[in-house]
Amino acid sequence: MREDVVDKLNPPLPDDTDIERNVAGGPRAVPQVSINRSTVAEQERRQLLRLQTASLLILAAAALLTLIYVAKLILIVLLISVLLSFVLAPVVDFLVVQQMPRATASALAVCLLVSIGLGFAYVSYSRALQFAHDLPLYKAHIGDIFGKVRQQAEELEKTTQAVVPPDENEPQAVPVTVRQPNNWTDTLSNSAGVVTELVLTITFVPFLVYFMLSWKDHVRTASVMLFRMENRNTAYVMLGLIAGMIRSFIVGNFIIGVFISVCSMAVFGLMGLPYFYFIGVVSGFLSLIPYLGVMLALIPPLFVDLGHITLPTVIGVIISVIGLHMVAMNVLYPKILGKRMRLNPLALTISLLFWGWMWGAAGLILSVPITGAAKIICDHIDRLRPFGTWLGE
Repeated sequence: MREDVVDKLNPPLPDDTDIERNVAGGPRAVPQVSINRSTVAEQERRQLLRLQTASLLILAAAALLTLIYVAKLILIVLLISVLLSFVLAPVVDFLVVQQMPRATASALAVCLLVSIGLGFAYVSYSRALQFAHDLPLYKAHIGDIFGKVRQQAEELEKTTQAVVPPDENEPQAVPVTVRQPNNWTDTLSNSAGVVTELVLTITFVPFLVYFMLSWKDHVRTASVMLFRMENRNTAYVMLGLIAGMIRSFIVGNFIIGVFISVCSMAVFGLMGLPYFYFIGVVSGFLSLIPYLGVMLALIPPLFVDLGHITLPTVIGVIISVIGLHMVAMNVLYPKILGKRMRLNPLALTISLLFWGWMWGAAGLILSVPITGAAKIICDHIDRLRPFGTWLGE
């Protein structure tokens, strides 16, 4: 009897089925969830494939960077040979039009290039010897300049000591000179090894240029045949655009360099600088090096004027070099090379930083054509087109 009373006072709670029956007015079927194990396995496989692809891309990028750094000497020689072959290509084409065999025309063009290089080296060597011969005459003047600087530094030190007197309780430092033993044989052998390697590598440049010129059509056709049939037309167009870009880059820089050189020779001649006809050319073409060109272009005129350097001369040289560089880079460079390159300043700066870090001074010179070629390639490949857009203006 007591259990019946308890059941009436505490009725059982309704379950979910009762609630659904009371709300909807009738029984409702419970939804069944089925798991497709094949779909889950396929998603896991795709995710694993993405991770493997990303890992392989990272490893390939690391291997490529290592190869670029380790084989930098070979790659620099190859790229310089390519640039020189584009410089000599119009000469070879002109000789071929004159019914001369292409091999003979290429040999004559390479001989012309070697002759110009040897002539410039001889003139530079003779000017360097003349300057070394005249350097003792500048010793007194240079000594006076450094003496004045030393005197001003000593006066500044005395003034500082007068304002801040030294502590008498502080022990005085005793200067100690440590001299390392100079093993000149090791230094000479290491330098000889580096110079020998560099000379042997440079000797390959004329031969590479000759074969690139004489086998120009074969190399281009064989390069296009490396691609699939559906991509050969795009590859042919890309190679043509890259060739036109490199040719415009070389010709444009040559025109700008000649302009800066002529103006520099005129300004340095009016200032009375010695060897103005030589240092004007050197300073003009050094100014074409990105970012570091202005600083490098100041070295030749200031260095050769050590004998009678004055403050007005220094100011005049700095103003003239910087002014010519600004005019060339902001006026001539966009008009001559702007249509071909079309690289935004941020991408170009990053490229200069990267290739300068990888290859040094040669990387600074070659970074612009490398980046321009990379942009052309990215513009003609669908997957890389966003990168080409980012590199462009």
